[in-house]
Amino acid sequence: MSERPRLTVLSGPSGVGKSTVVAHMRKEHPEVWLSVSATTRRPRPGEKHGVHYFFVSDEEMDKLIANGELLEWAEFAGNRYGTPRAAVLDRLEAGEPVLLEIDLQGARQVRESMADAQLVFLAPPSWEELVRRLTGRGTEPPEVIERRLDAARIELAAEPEFDVTLVNTSVEDVARELLALMDVL
Repeated sequence: MSERPRLTVLSGPSGVGKSTVVAHMRKEHPEVWLSVSATTRRPRPGEKHGVHYFFVSDEEMDKLIANGELLEWAEFAGNRYGTPRAAVLDRLEAGEPVLLEIDLQGARQVRESMADAQLVFLAPPSWEELVRRLTGRGTEPPEVIERRLDAARIELAAEPEFDVTLVNTSVEDVARELLALMDVL
C-alpha cells in the first residue's frame, strides 16, 4: 500500500455495541491496531496496564493534555480518558490500519486535529432496540437509565457529522463492513 492508511474512528451511542463489533473484528483480523487509551480510573480486576488501558495519575493526565500528547480526551463518570497521539501516528506511518473506538466528544476532537480521519457512526437498528439494550441489564435505577437515554438521543442526533453510518443489525456484517472501509479486506 503506497499511501498512508487513514485513521478510522468508530463512534455511536452508548449501548449500540461498539466494543462487541471491535472484539469480533480483531478476533478475525488481529492486524487491525486498536488504540489503547490512557485513563485516570483505577484498574478493574484482570485489566493490565498497556493492554486494556494506560493507567495514569491525575498529574500525569494533566501533563499529557498540557503537552498536546492526546489526540482526544474526555471526562466520563469522574475519570478522564484520552488517546495518546504518538502511538496512533507511529502505526499509521508504519502503514498499519488504526481504529479508535471512542465517544462522540472524542470523535469531534479527532475531526479537529486530523481532518483526513474517517469517522464511522454505529447506529442501532431502531430506537426501541437501543432502549432495550440500555435498559435490558435491569441493574440500574430509573434515573440512571433516563440519563443514558437522554445522552443516546443527543448522540444519535450527531449522526450527520460522520462520513459513514453502519447499522448494527449483525455484529458479523458490521465488522465486515468496517474492515472493508479500512481497506483490510
